[in-house]
Amino acid sequence: MGYTAQHDWDAHYDEGKSFRPLGDVERALLHALVPAPDGGGRALDVGCGLGELARHLAADGYEVDAIDHAPAALRLAAAQPSARAATRPRFVRCDIESDALDALRAGYDLITLRLSLAFVRDRTRVLNRLRERLRPGGALVVITPLAASVPDDRREIALDEAEIALLTAGWRTVERRDADGLAVLVLRTPVSSPVAYGNKGRPSPHALSGAGVVVTDAAGRVLLGHSVRGGWELPGGKNDADESFTEAAVRELTEETGLRAELGDARVLAILMDSTHGIPRLTAAVRVTAFTGEPVVREPQLIRRWEWHDINDLPALASGLFTPSAHVLDTVWPGLLPGLPPVHRHPVV
Repeated sequence: MGYTAQHDWDAHYDEGKSFRPLGDVERALLHALVPAPDGGGRALDVGCGLGELARHLAADGYEVDAIDHAPAALRLAAAQPSARAATRPRFVRCDIESDALDALRAGYDLITLRLSLAFVRDRTRVLNRLRERLRPGGALVVITPLAASVPDDRREIALDEAEIALLTAGWRTVERRDADGLAVLVLRTPVSSPVAYGNKGRPSPHALSGAGVVVTDAAGRVLLGHSVRGGWELPGGKNDADESFTEAAVRELTEETGLRAELGDARVLAILMDSTHGIPRLTAAVRVTAFTGEPVVREPQLIRRWEWHDINDLPALASGLFTPSAHVLDTVWPGLLPGLPPVHRHPVV
């Protein structure tokens, strides 16, 4: 599909295209697993498209807010009749990744993302903001195709098992059901615990030295990659022979994420010293203040995905942080991360 901009989605709907209709198995599962509370409840449907799920939830007794970032979808959804519902869904334009969430209400008993989460780049951040709006006892439901069941050229519409494991981290209760090949995930009771720190296995024997790169977007969010070994880490890596830490930072940033920065926009803030498997490890904390481009996965053998993270989410990051990255982050935002392993920090004036 390859849609990346709003006009792509508007064209999709204006041309009469849609997505897989809401099936009877899905309807039955939703009614059984997340029925509307007695006296009614409030639901939020994220990426509502033409509003089929929103109308179903309204008919099942929910007061529904339905959001999408494509005006064409919302226009068509609002024109459809809502049978058997006491109230019609409220259709609101909102880009869940880039817009302020002022249009959303403070509390929901149910939040749904059907066939939409795979298109979200910064899933961890977006789901953190959504789960903050769940009422006690509420549920977040994700309905998604599985990567193993779609052709390679449709991979972007589906989640694989590693992505599902990342999605479900940080929830006390996770139910998973099948709906004619779609995974139905019901997540309840978000939990927040101190972020764990860890390493990635024994390195090859040599003097370990490299750079960890802190880069933030216009909203002040920091870029982290999810490693194939599990856990989040900053861009960066070992410096080559005769290469400075800032040169290594700029090179690694481009090689790993596709972002490009000038050497003059990279500054070493501190040199950090710790050890792993008995080998001394030296990490330069490098702050990059300007860049061009959008993050993409360029080394899939190392990193599964890149996401921008809100700074305040880092102390409770469910999948953990690579220890040197945690030390670099603590250099930029001192005191943010609790319980860090020991490190020798040498600030660069």
